[in-house]
Amino acid sequence: MPDIATSDPAASGAVPPAVLEAIGLTKRFGALVANDHVSLAIRAGETHALLGENGAGKSTLVKMMCGLLQADSGELRFAGEPITFPDPAASRAKGIGVVFQHFALFDALTVVENVALGLPGREPLAALAARIEDCVGRYGLEVEPHRRVGELSVGERQRVEIVRCLLGDPRVLILDEPTSVLTPDESESLFRTVDLLTAEGRAVLFISHKLDEVRRLCQRATVLRGGKFIAEVDPRRESSASLARLMVGAEVPRTPRVATHELGEPRLLIKNLTLKGDGSRGSALHAINLEIRAGEIVGIAGVAGNGQTTLFEALSGERRGEDAEAIVIDRTPAGALGPTERRALKAGFVPEERLGHAAAPDMRLSDNVLLTTHGDGRIVRHGVVRHSVLNAMFADIVKRFDVRFGGKDPKARRLSGGNLQKFVIGREVLREPVLLVVDQPTWGVDAAAAGFIRTTLRRKAAEGCAVLVISQDLDELLEFTDRIAVMSEGRLTQPVPVEETSREAIGLAMGGAHGAPAQEDADAA
Repeated sequence: MPDIATSDPAASGAVPPAVLEAIGLTKRFGALVANDHVSLAIRAGETHALLGENGAGKSTLVKMMCGLLQADSGELRFAGEPITFPDPAASRAKGIGVVFQHFALFDALTVVENVALGLPGREPLAALAARIEDCVGRYGLEVEPHRRVGELSVGERQRVEIVRCLLGDPRVLILDEPTSVLTPDESESLFRTVDLLTAEGRAVLFISHKLDEVRRLCQRATVLRGGKFIAEVDPRRESSASLARLMVGAEVPRTPRVATHELGEPRLLIKNLTLKGDGSRGSALHAINLEIRAGEIVGIAGVAGNGQTTLFEALSGERRGEDAEAIVIDRTPAGALGPTERRALKAGFVPEERLGHAAAPDMRLSDNVLLTTHGDGRIVRHGVVRHSVLNAMFADIVKRFDVRFGGKDPKARRLSGGNLQKFVIGREVLREPVLLVVDQPTWGVDAAAAGFIRTTLRRKAAEGCAVLVISQDLDELLEFTDRIAVMSEGRLTQPVPVEETSREAIGLAMGGAHGAPAQEDADAA
């Protein structure tokens, strides 16, 4: 174990020593200056927030601090001494652990096998499984060592990454959007873990767009904008609005309610949809019924792993049942159709896992546009790709959704998480769908981009699109959906108007009360 001080220097008024420090780091990618003389000190016994819009330079800075990238100028210091990390292994050996937003796990392997791949040496799997269970018990991260990763939800995969990092006994822990796919209870459990780690004298760098979390957890915050250092503040003395202003450079508006409009005919009908569990990332579905009409947004809340992934795959055509009438898209029975055929019906789909599911990591962005539009008849005709149309649509997505990246047409994996999310949503929205199914629409997206995405979905609904939003963010669902239903153990409650429910009623339904989260429940709460 690293030599970690257990005293709390902050309590005595002393400034804690910097464990890892960046001094004037600059990194260029061609003409793009991703980091411009950025300085940051991560101190022992503190949780330090790194804030900024998508594309502000946060990921580049972290990659330089852990050896994935080398700075063009400036220096790193570890415990006050200049240091260079030629690769990630060197930074891990020094005691720097990173939990990235995009996971590096193998679906075919078990949790313990994945953890073993990320640790030095050849520890017997039985002994490692015991250590995992000890870590899980200590921090309440709820990870089963012998489950296959392909069977886990995104939230569970995030916990595997955190456990793997903690087993490396880090002196500095960097958490990149760690609560994006966690429930409120899971987030609170993670916060307790972070508090324990800092109480032991470790340093934590916490990257999040959830500003209330930053204010609750962090003692310092560094704000980047456009690749430059803007300020270091005490987030406990700031409001979420003031932090957002520092990040964006202007006020961040709330999602506007579009003027009331008439609802049209049903765009999506789900009738008694039942699917057996197949042992992969979610429970079975039990007699799901739902109707979404043109012009409305219906939200589905629920704890990860209760059937949301199965429902999304059933709607997108990735999992098909025997009853064609179980899913009807714009009057056409679609239960037996595949993804391309459903897209031909003008349905659009945005899965929660953007890198690997929504976008092919090693394909260029323009090719990723082609992946989901080739069946529309606009870009591909008679088997021939119309590159002028493809390039025009790609440019339109980038411009209208403010997708930021270096180069002309990079691979998808080169984009920050928030920019890739804007790209994926823009790709689906510009297809002019009559039905749009979006899973975790603002996962890992900054406040301004999140507001833009929600406003875009509201406008699409106002134009006659039916929108289904699956989200673990209750505040998000209450802010911009029209009706909310809850999934629990593969069952769906009756959706109710937002104004007739409450967080308490929804939480009760998420906990397994399968009645509708209606007003009488809210009144009783």
